[in-house]
Parts: sequence; structure tokens; C-alpha cells
Amino acid sequence: MKKVAVIGRPNVGKSSFFNRLLKCRDAITSDVSGTTRDVKKGVVTLLENRKFELLDTGGIDYTSELFSKVGDKSMQAAKEADIIIYMVDGKSIPEQEDKERFWELQSLGKPLALIVNKIDNDKELQEKFWEFAEFGAENIFAASISHNRGLSPFYKWLEGQIPPNLNTNTIIEDDELPLELLFAQDEEEDESKEFKVAIIGRVNTGKSSLLNAITKEDRVVVSDVAGTTIDPIDESITYDDYNITFVDTAGIRRRSKILGIEKYALNRTENMLKEADIALVMIDATAGVTELDERIAGLVDKYKLGCLIVVNKWDIRGELEYKEAIDDIRDELKFLHYAPIITISAKTGQRVDKILDKIVDIYKKYSQRIPTSKLNDAIKMAISRHHVPSHNGQVVKIKFATQFATKPPRIALVVNKPNLLHFSYKRYLTNFLRDKFDFEGVPIELIAQKRGERTDNEDEE
Repeated sequence: MKKVAVIGRPNVGKSSFFNRLLKCRDAITSDVSGTTRDVKKGVVTLLENRKFELLDTGGIDYTSELFSKVGDKSMQAAKEADIIIYMVDGKSIPEQEDKERFWELQSLGKPLALIVNKIDNDKELQEKFWEFAEFGAENIFAASISHNRGLSPFYKWLEGQIPPNLNTNTIIEDDELPLELLFAQDEEEDESKEFKVAIIGRVNTGKSSLLNAITKEDRVVVSDVAGTTIDPIDESITYDDYNITFVDTAGIRRRSKILGIEKYALNRTENMLKEADIALVMIDATAGVTELDERIAGLVDKYKLGCLIVVNKWDIRGELEYKEAIDDIRDELKFLHYAPIITISAKTGQRVDKILDKIVDIYKKYSQRIPTSKLNDAIKMAISRHHVPSHNGQVVKIKFATQFATKPPRIALVVNKPNLLHFSYKRYLTNFLRDKFDFEGVPIELIAQKRGERTDNEDEE
């Protein structure tokens, strides 16, 4: 039977992890450093009767004689194990001692994973997790043991390290499912059931009429006078088990025409967009796409929001044909090429009911997380179809890919020479992934970096 040792400094979550795998509270957990002092053991069963012995070791800390003995015993358990899991606290900065200890274990040549624990949300994932890439771990996972968040990729990796029992007559019980599926019911979903939708556009494009039509009540004052709405107006509805908050923002004018209180309205609109998930970009069908529409749509790109382009006043469009209108919008708003387009009449209610289905679908894609194995399979397929171009004879290799955030989906590419990965090839990969995983309506950020580099907030495209 394989032995799997969980190693790390005190209070990084090893015992909580031990309890979660064994689905019981066998190991005592506490905020007090050094709670675990001896090696605790338990047997975990996986699919096809794959069993392994899990070792919960004491925290490695050489600040006292007692803790030094505990640390020595833990390191000895790791050296005797077949598989090693090294756990660190993601809320702290990487410790040099942790790196050196990890590298010592790495030199043993055994399967080794680095779990960065206490990564409770996407913000921490983006800001802190990639600091630990400097460990040089081939298998690194961001997780929150207490919230059971982000563990599925690790479970999948671990399952691949445990050989099945050769007895083919084994009956698989419910508690012998793959770890990835075993804990799926407990896994905290990335997708929240609440999201915010901003309705943005030029003045007098029908934003308030649309909000009233969606909510089926006269929530917002509607007038032919441009600039009627000043403050963003919130209205929440429940649809398909989602709590959707719509925000009717003030219509935006050219800066030279912004007068008095409307200056505050513009600032409030931008501040609100920072908190939104999806934007409905309103276009007036009778006027077509103007330069100001392009600037407004640029705010969606700036804040990386999911997007649905809504062409209003379709009932009074005149002689304009559908294909002509769509082609014009696509041509003028190239940077929102991923956004679906719907033609409506907020006044008559024409196709307004379709908007809710559209935005729920976009939000699901905006918050979806692609498993690392599937993502890397897709990247390999994309490379096989169109190889990464070299640069002045220098070979550029994409070694690994992982999605490190959602809302929007952010994907890190570990590349040997990230600065030489041409933006056109990144665009090719983005479009390939969009088609492969159906990211319609959603921006995708691809970030190329060397192993060990920290992922910044901004894309390199």
C-alpha cells in the first residue's frame, strides 16, 4: 500500500486536510502551533479499490528542542513515504526555509505536490498564489481546506499516483469513488448564484425602458429628455434560481457635452462597472454605432466584463436589414467580437424575455473553471494544429497551462520565453479555447510567464 505524507510548517492546515480525506474528525485541529506532534495514520480508499495510507505529520519548526524533534520525525516520515504533499500557508509570504525544505524533498525523486492552502477567493488566488511558483513545483495547487475550495485538480493528480488493486472482482462502493468526484458534493462552487448586470449606453438609447420591461414594473422614470437618469438605479429579480441585480446607469455623452451634475453620473457609472459582472451595451438601431458607442463599449473591455450587445428600437429601425445591422456592429466593435447580439424593442417588449436566458448563460461561462487536465489537453491540441512560431531562431515552448481565476477566466501559460510569445499566437489560443469550451460573451485573459514568476493583474496582450 502506498504511503502519502503531508508535510509543512505548523498551522498550515495539514490536520484539517487529513480529516477531510478520511471524512472524519480524527486529527485534532487548532490555531495553536504544534498541536500535532506525532505522525498520525489513516487509510483512504479510491476508485477500483485504490488504497493508500495517509500520514499526518507534526509541523516542522526548529525554534525549540521539542519542536525540532517533531520536525525531524516529520521529515523522516516524508523520506519513507511514496508520495509527498508539502503544504504552505497562502496568506503569508513564501518562506526561504519552506523553499529549501521543499527542494530537499524534491531531490528524493518521488511524486511531490505543493498545496498553497488558505486561498479563499479569486482575489487571493490572483494576488498571492503565484508568489509560490518560485518553489519550482511541477505540481502546484491553490486550495482552501476549510472551505473545500479548489481541491478537485489535486484529487485528480493524486488519483493518478495510486495504482489500482489487480483484483478485478472488486465491487465499487459509494465511498470508493475518485477523490475528484467523492468530494464534488462538498466542493464550494466558484459560481455564485448572485450577479450584477450593468445597463450602459449613450443618452436616450432606452436603458431605463429596458429595465422596466425586464422587471415588469415602472421602476425607473422614462423620458425623452436626455439625461433623465443620474444616479445608478438598482433592481433585483430572481430568475432560474439566480438573484440578478440590474443597474440602470446614467446615459453617457461626449465629454465636451457633459454638464453640471452629469459629471458625477459618469464617475458613478464607472465605479459601478468595477463591481459588475456583465454589461448590457445598448445600441440605438435608428442611429447605428457611433464613435461614442465605441468608447462606451471600451469600458466593458477595460473592466473585463461579460457582455451582451442589445440593439434597441428595432421596431422603428426603418429599412435597416438584420444582416446589415449586425455586420455594422461587428465591424465597429471589433474588440467585443466575443459578445452575442440581440435585437429588441424595450417599448413593445419584443424579444426582451430572451435577454434573461442570455445573461444567465453568459454568467455561467464567465464563472466557469476549466479543469487543468482538460485545459492542457486543449492547449496541446491547439499547438498540434498550429505550432508556436519561433522568434529569430529561438524556440518558444508552452510547457503548462492553468486557470487561476474566474470572472473573467484568467489562464496562465508557463512558457520558456514568455516575452517571445507573439500576441497573434495568444489571440489564436484565446479563440481556440473560446470555441473549445464555449466562452461566448466572455473575455479571456491569457498571461504568459516563466515558471516562478508572479502573475500580475494585467494581461500582456
